[in-house]
Amino acid sequence: MIELAGIIILGILAQWVAWKFKIPAILPLILIGLLVGPIAAAYLSEDGSKWIEPVWNGEKGLFPGDSLYYFVSLAISIILFEGGLTLKRNEIKNVGPVITKLITLGSAITFFGSGILAHYIFDLSWEISFLFAGLIIVTGPTVITPILRNIPLKKDVSTVLKWEGILIDPIGALVAVLVFEFISVGGGGGFTKTALIEFGKILLFGTTFGFTFAHALTYAVNKKMIPHYLLNVVSLSTVLLVFVESEVFAHESGLLAVVVMGMVLGNGKLKNLKELLYFKESLSVLLISILFILLAANINISELMLLYTWKTAALFAIIVFVIRPLAVFGSTVNSKLQFNEKLFISWVGPRGIVAAGIASLFGSKLLKQGVDGAEYITPLVFMIVLGTVLLNATTARLFAKMVGVFLKSSNAILFIGASKPSRLIASYLRDKGKRVVLIDSNKTFIEKAIEDDLEAINVNIYDDDLTDNIELNDVGYLIALTGNDAVNKYALSNFAEAFGEHGAFRLASSLEVINATSEERQGFFTPKDDYINLSEAFRENPTIKEVSISSEEEYEKIFEILANEEKSIPLFIEKEEGLYLIPEFEKLDIEKNGIILSYLGKDVGEDYKIEIDQEKVEIEDEEPLIETAVDPIADEEM
Repeated sequence: MIELAGIIILGILAQWVAWKFKIPAILPLILIGLLVGPIAAAYLSEDGSKWIEPVWNGEKGLFPGDSLYYFVSLAISIILFEGGLTLKRNEIKNVGPVITKLITLGSAITFFGSGILAHYIFDLSWEISFLFAGLIIVTGPTVITPILRNIPLKKDVSTVLKWEGILIDPIGALVAVLVFEFISVGGGGGFTKTALIEFGKILLFGTTFGFTFAHALTYAVNKKMIPHYLLNVVSLSTVLLVFVESEVFAHESGLLAVVVMGMVLGNGKLKNLKELLYFKESLSVLLISILFILLAANINISELMLLYTWKTAALFAIIVFVIRPLAVFGSTVNSKLQFNEKLFISWVGPRGIVAAGIASLFGSKLLKQGVDGAEYITPLVFMIVLGTVLLNATTARLFAKMVGVFLKSSNAILFIGASKPSRLIASYLRDKGKRVVLIDSNKTFIEKAIEDDLEAINVNIYDDDLTDNIELNDVGYLIALTGNDAVNKYALSNFAEAFGEHGAFRLASSLEVINATSEERQGFFTPKDDYINLSEAFRENPTIKEVSISSEEEYEKIFEILANEEKSIPLFIEKEEGLYLIPEFEKLDIEKNGIILSYLGKDVGEDYKIEIDQEKVEIEDEEPLIETAVDPIADEEM
């Protein structure tokens, strides 16, 4: 009981430490597992026992007999199902040819290069070597995201790394499963006719069960045959059912079945997909926390000693510093990525959850089958996982600065709200060369924004994972433009630090408009400009207009005119040095001449200049009259 509770407590503690120090959770999880397992047995325990003993002497420990194998199998099936849910067809189309090449050509280079290395360096069989190679293809997003979260990068670079991790996870898992099946059904020897038949059965039943049950679950949920409060647990039980049933019909086809099921559900028309994703993500966090402490603790010191050789360092160095760059540079030929960007992508390639989890699963199964060299699978993969995570977590930020991909200034703009006025303003900024991203919980607004060729994300402002989006690393301005005052205030209070490096602005609330003084009623994002005013200004004049200003006098006059207009809102100042928000421009010591003011509202054209000229004429006309009136008085006094 103490050990079970300890695993959960230590696992969640490791997750908290990872969040606090912004490192991949896999790092503290594996280190804790090694500490309470082989390290404790070798150096800390008086009797040489582990503090947490998953399996001891075959029939003792927390998971005696085959219990650990069953638990790992079920846990990995749920984790892979959750990964399959995130794999979307449209994402493959949008991320570009670089991603496609990385997950195909890049994976092939990694697979064959690492397999050949393992064979010749450690003198392993070709089957075991390529199983190891298949396991280290993956670069999971749960490992990459914490590393990149606080490194401001150009969007193309962060997007490539993020989507490579998402798309390659199930691909790497499938490759490893297929290689494992070749080994299992072939008895570790040649690929016989029987092995090929068994392999075909795995493909057939795995894809069939996954596809069929995915559509069945979608139909049941959409037809409301399952009550809402049972939705998540029914989905979980269905995943386990698919895994077990597929295993019954074709041994080792369960992992393939759950990945296919997840992919089909993720690309289907399941109405409660987001809710299901949240549940599976929470469950995956718990399972990962338990799983990796168990797996690391289950490693014996004798297995770790297998790595105590120059061969381990050579294998690691060549995979990280030769194979990975070859895969990246080979996949980015003729792309728009610069040399330094390719170099950084080559440096960041940490292996993650799927690699370590499946390695432990397959390693233990092959050991039971007596396959020669199987004892190397788990420690070698754990070495690659721990080594790449340590390397990237400690050096990625420094390396980004060294190669010049670290953004010194974050100039992208994040809009909270994607209504029509927001989309108009965002389109204007995009046409001026600014990167603009809109977020909104309204799916229709987001779809309209995408139709307008704008970057848009369907997300709720109250979601905690908004700051985890590495594609927003270059955001330096936050502008809240929703019709909900509470949302606007929440956005600034919670995200100004993360996304408002150069400024965070919001629309005024209706109460602020009522209580505003006349002096406060000028400028963008002042108490004059609430959502009602913005919407009415857009409805009356749904275009952004520009007017040139050549002097400070004209600057003051045009703002006076716009302030007196009920449905006119000044937006931006454009000068040779760049584009500024009104509040930002006002704070800077910049001459107010040679500028262009953009605004939403009635077309004032050159009227303000005419008014200024008329005022000058009136002043000039008045001066002689004053002189004429004074002179006679002066003469009389004399």
